[in-house]
Amino acid sequence: MELFYTSPENINLDSKRLVIEGDEFHHLVRVLKKNTGDRILVTDGNGIRCEVSILDISKKSLSGKILDHAVLNPPTTRVTVALSLLKAPQRFEFFLEKATELGVSAIIPMITSRTVSQPSSERVQNRLARWRTILLSAARQSKRCYLPELCEPLSFKQVISCNGYDLKLIPYEISDKAPEVHCAGKNTLFLIGGEGGFTDNEVQEARKTGCCEVSLGKTILRAETAGIFAVAFVRTQLLAENDEDWF
Repeated sequence: MELFYTSPENINLDSKRLVIEGDEFHHLVRVLKKNTGDRILVTDGNGIRCEVSILDISKKSLSGKILDHAVLNPPTTRVTVALSLLKAPQRFEFFLEKATELGVSAIIPMITSRTVSQPSSERVQNRLARWRTILLSAARQSKRCYLPELCEPLSFKQVISCNGYDLKLIPYEISDKAPEVHCAGKNTLFLIGGEGGFTDNEVQEARKTGCCEVSLGKTILRAETAGIFAVAFVRTQLLAENDEDWF
């Protein structure tokens, strides 16, 4: 059964009713041609999952009856990727899609010393709107009931100053240290540089704030590949341990 999203304020568990509007409504009705009586799964992106029967379809929204619902606990394993904004927007968007499918918890667009693309505030808001659409589509496809968080762009110094992480890892091409870390049950932050990687000064600054540099192998990965690798690295650990707590 397909999974769709609606905002938390559109779900009323007491009255067993919900409303879907916007892009999700368009996809449901205009693209997939759903009709009254059809059953779908709906989530608010914060752990509520409802089985719904479509009751009514208007021009801009649909209403549904909640037949059953579950409240899923948030995963205990979290992985955040801070990825430098990239010169080619489609490469950053490719990362967003694949990282979401793999289970990334949060994404921080980052501006480093070598970041080429530094859009204006107005363009940033436009890009954030587009990026959220990409995340939603990827989350729908992979049936995630917890949407990844998407932060506003932060500078490298702001990112390394962030607290609340159990592990802060910075892949660095000069490093030969394999990432021998256990991420299951932890909140991990990966910092991924853009074109040209991180400067030596940035790596030194990161070390001072508790970041550990690691190697992702002898070959040099593109930024978006390294970001995807980081999320897959954590997921692989969970698979190896047969951990049901998907992040």
